[in-house]
Amino acid sequence: MEWRASVFASNCVETSLDRREGVLRRKRLEYLDCVAQYYDIPDTDRTDEEINMLRQIAVDCPRTVPDITFFQQAEIQKSLERILYTWAIRHPASGYVQGINDLATPFLIVFLSEYLEGSVETWSMADLSTEKILNVEADCYWCLSKLLDGMQDHYTFAQPGIQRLVFKLKELVRRIDEPVSRHIEEQGLEFLQFAFRWFNCLLIREIPFGLVSRLWDTYLAEGDALPDFLVYIFASFLLTWSDKIRKLEFQEMVMFLQHLPTEKWTYLELEMVLSQAYMWHTVFNNSPSHLAG
Repeated sequence: MEWRASVFASNCVETSLDRREGVLRRKRLEYLDCVAQYYDIPDTDRTDEEINMLRQIAVDCPRTVPDITFFQQAEIQKSLERILYTWAIRHPASGYVQGINDLATPFLIVFLSEYLEGSVETWSMADLSTEKILNVEADCYWCLSKLLDGMQDHYTFAQPGIQRLVFKLKELVRRIDEPVSRHIEEQGLEFLQFAFRWFNCLLIREIPFGLVSRLWDTYLAEGDALPDFLVYIFASFLLTWSDKIRKLEFQEMVMFLQHLPTEKWTYLELEMVLSQAYMWHTVFNNSPSHLAG
């Protein structure tokens, strides 16, 4: 995964190759300054709102990627806590929203892979120096910031960005697969009931964690166009089970869509979803009237 760490860093630190190392050093120092200013302070220097936000983050960190034992280590949870709290303080329009904790984890895994070998399940943060841990944190922080830059209204009050994209997803599915769209509507199932989590956590809870870094490659490559492209990815993901969905009644459909059978997925299945999404984007993006809203 070392090549991916380089690619992620390149996407998140936008500068020429000959200046990148200098910019990376400056960004890492900036992150450390932010941690010292916002995180490494007594609670007496925080507002009640900031204290509550830090408590919520502290509650959510142990729940993050619970199937991967590495994330249960105290040091990785503390790194995640510092990243999330610092990001939230510097983005007051949204602050911290549950789900953002998931979005940082692929970056942590990719950047830690520069220093730790073997399976993630065998990794130990105790094998890393404090300097390396803080460098990883800083790189994750800036990549998380880059990923969320164009999606902050996904996490502001009432999450209007997600509401808007769920509507676009519904309209795109209607255009691509009218029988599935009609069946979902006839059963009284709202897209928000299953797709909200997809947009909130960017599918990280829907596919095996080992495949997530490949998905993050696509997300970072899309840049500012990512929010609209998510609609195509999620339409492709949903319609993978088009035939199955048409046979399900309301309660069965809810259970199925909340626990999709992806546990045995490999890169092949994910690549098929992404390829289909790119194809539909090419076909429909130049006639987007069906996605107005």
